[in-house]
Amino acid sequence: MQVHLNGQSESIEEAESLADLLARLNLADAPIAVEVNMELIPREDHAQHILRDGDELEVVKFVGGG
Repeated sequence: MQVHLNGQSESIEEAESLADLLARLNLADAPIAVEVNMELIPREDHAQHILRDGDELEVVKFVGGG
């Protein structure tokens, strides 16, 4: 299956959760915000959110500075 992650095609397994994908991309513990199909998914829901073929994901990393 394919999803679009920040505009790039990404292969996923069937019934892969958002948490699984983020772990595979080494983003599980990163300070990020994730939208799936223009809906913000709270971190506590990542493990229950199952991705579907064609989903559009936007992952935004928070950075500090001053």
